[in-house]
Amino acid sequence: MTSVFIDGEAGATGMKLAERVRASGRFTLITLPEAERKSTANRRAALNACDIAVLCLPDDAAREAVAMVSNPHVRLLDASVAHRVAPGWCYGFPELTPGQRERIATARRVTNPGCYATGALALVRPLRDAGLLAAEDQLFLYGVSGYTGGGRKLIESFEGGGADMISSNYYMYSLELQHKHLPEIVEHGCLSTPPIFMPSVGRFRQGMLVTLPLQAGMLRLDAREDPVDAVLATYKRHFAGSEDISVSTAVEGSRLDPEALNDSNRLEVFVLADPRRRRMVAVARLDNLGKGSSGAAMANLEIMMAEPAS
Repeated sequence: MTSVFIDGEAGATGMKLAERVRASGRFTLITLPEAERKSTANRRAALNACDIAVLCLPDDAAREAVAMVSNPHVRLLDASVAHRVAPGWCYGFPELTPGQRERIATARRVTNPGCYATGALALVRPLRDAGLLAAEDQLFLYGVSGYTGGGRKLIESFEGGGADMISSNYYMYSLELQHKHLPEIVEHGCLSTPPIFMPSVGRFRQGMLVTLPLQAGMLRLDAREDPVDAVLATYKRHFAGSEDISVSTAVEGSRLDPEALNDSNRLEVFVLADPRRRRMVAVARLDNLGKGSSGAAMANLEIMMAEPAS
């Protein structure tokens, strides 16, 4: 079986991924005793002894781990932000564009997408590829995530006590408009203008909604085309072959629950329009720990396992 070493198994993403790897029964998981996980020598040995090394680390630590790999047969899957727009790395969103799954399958270095970026790109890239949006369009993205999206420190702030405890039920953040997922949204969304992105956190453990408002006048359409029909058809065509992504206009009970896809690797795209059909909102719903994190990493592992690296 394909052997996997998760460098950073003790973190939120690493623990979830390790559970999925063990449950799959299709991989051999190389692990280090807790006392050895911070040992550079032991980590280096494990990184070079596996078939695929998964980096569930802070950005700088992920770069250091890449430098430790000297075995040319080891393939890398990085779950950090460090290499998402780096040359030589394949972006690990299989549904991004036709042929992306095949590129992941044979790549030696794959970078897992960010959770917000996964939702945003599911909304933006199909419209760019279809020519409905231009690279220079100023887009607005809004998002809300469960607090596990902030990693261990934020989880402890919501679930623990003490001076660092967060009492808010909801708050916006990244108010300087420089969220860490913006570079990959620009790069892989084929944009020249960064979107205005306002993320937020709610008092729920996991789940995510990402929203893209659209006006009919901003879409490159023939005057005879219905803007809502054009957007809906574009999404359905783009994701037609996907097992994990569905497209719909139907919303249960006139509400969108961010937690509805928890513990799954699914993503849903909704197109919600006003009765005059001149404006609409495209929404991506996913689990930030599923399709947006360890679930995506597991899917990429399975794709990489199926084919030898080129």
